[in-house]
Amino acid sequence: MNGTPLDSFENSVLLSILGECALALENIKNAKEKEEAAVLAQNEQLRANLLRAISHDLRTPLTAISGSADNLLANYKKMDDALREQTFTDIYDDSMWLINLVENLLAVTRIEGGQVNLTRSIELMDEVVSEALKHINRKSKEHTIRVTSGKDFILAHIDAKLIVQVIINLVDNAIKYTPVGSVIEIHTDQKEQWVTVSVSDNGPGIPDEQKPRIFDMFYSGANKVVDSRRSLGLGLSLCKSIVTAHGGTISVSDNQPNGTAFKFTLPAGEVELHE
Repeated sequence: MNGTPLDSFENSVLLSILGECALALENIKNAKEKEEAAVLAQNEQLRANLLRAISHDLRTPLTAISGSADNLLANYKKMDDALREQTFTDIYDDSMWLINLVENLLAVTRIEGGQVNLTRSIELMDEVVSEALKHINRKSKEHTIRVTSGKDFILAHIDAKLIVQVIINLVDNAIKYTPVGSVIEIHTDQKEQWVTVSVSDNGPGIPDEQKPRIFDMFYSGANKVVDSRRSLGLGLSLCKSIVTAHGGTISVSDNQPNGTAFKFTLPAGEVELHE
């Protein structure tokens, strides 16, 4: 180190240290490459599953819509009013289902690398819930939907469009998996710096063994959708991603005396006064 050449022993020790460092760096590089390859393979598998699910789920309602429209064009004058109304209703129901699917897919595209690009603002939760109910499945008329609140005015600091989609997904899920005549309740409340939103029903509930996987992408459980369509399996997974991006949590539990309750939290908002 003082300009004096290394002797043979010191030189061999230095070469050994450099060799160990090089080997360690190579191991780190190999581990990083393996990790990147695993992530790439997982993304490719996810993309393949998504495309497979989308192609299946799009084909069924599109076939129904085109078939109903063709039937109207060919036999409109032969149909009575009741049959025409039912055919138009079928087209509307399938169209609304497709719109909900597209909204979920658009929300998925906003999730990159596990993060959601949020456009936050201070929103009144009553208005957010009301907006969501405007887009609820037509079959909601066969259920009783109640909206309650623990406080008169609850403000949240959220991306309103995404939270609307969360509420739509949770209520649609309750409609699909509960019998006609069931009661669905949307309740909002605030505790300190957190807003709590719950969507509960008095249906058959979710088996305990399914609860740990209920928020996994493409998982739809053993229950069958009421209209026999297979769910895309994005709804609850998307809800978890959106709520987590807001810094909140989402959970599922048994409703008492029977049914299912989904609950999620959001950061509360404060009114800003500009003088």
